[in-house]
Amino acid sequence: MTFGTQRQWLGAVPHSGMGRALVMAVSLSVALAQGLSPALALSEIPREDLPAPAMPGTDAPPSMTVPAPDEPGTEAPTPPDDGTGNSARPDLEENEPVPEIIYNLDRLPEPVRRMHDLIVEAAKSGDPEKLRPLIGLGDAQTQLSLGGLEGDPIAYLKGLSGDPDGQEILAILEEVLSAGFVHLEAGTPQELYVWPYFFAIPLDKLDARQKVEMFKIVTAGDYEEMKTFGTYIFYRVGIDPSGHWSFFVAGD
Repeated sequence: MTFGTQRQWLGAVPHSGMGRALVMAVSLSVALAQGLSPALALSEIPREDLPAPAMPGTDAPPSMTVPAPDEPGTEAPTPPDDGTGNSARPDLEENEPVPEIIYNLDRLPEPVRRMHDLIVEAAKSGDPEKLRPLIGLGDAQTQLSLGGLEGDPIAYLKGLSGDPDGQEILAILEEVLSAGFVHLEAGTPQELYVWPYFFAIPLDKLDARQKVEMFKIVTAGDYEEMKTFGTYIFYRVGIDPSGHWSFFVAGD
């Protein structure tokens, strides 16, 4: 079995040597959680549709500090349901401009910025339980699996992690939220802010600098495998304009 075929979800945390070993464990855990073989081919991962991107452009990365959070609530507003699954990949027509790539967190609406910072702070704590109040309850619960989720969400996240305490998955979450982001479906009920930005951009439209940013999250081997799909399909995070954490998922 090759290293690539073991990678059901693709990608890795930064620092290739350690990241590769950790992600192999993540992949095995995901496969067991989903009742699938660890050798599941990339072509067997189901595809979904997704909303179109916002206006194109560029921005430069600023410095960032995370403010001290208030006590978060236990429930979030119900996200809009467009029938397609907001966590799937946007499809760009040929020659269509790519979405604007944004690094400046000051351009986020305050509720979105606040949720972003709360998630980052929880991830940095090393304790997955810190995510529980941010994930919410019931129909408003953050989507953590493309196939649906039954049971405790924190236990599920720990099951995805290569270590028993869930710290690897927290590292992935923090790294994803440290990347640039895109603003999708602006002004519509499906409006979302999504990290990392390469999720919404075809691989063949990434320049050399952007590929370096992507390789902080995935490996060069993952990149070669993702060419089959033409897009980044590792973990991504979506937050809607109200500040609701919509999803943290991987796959296509």
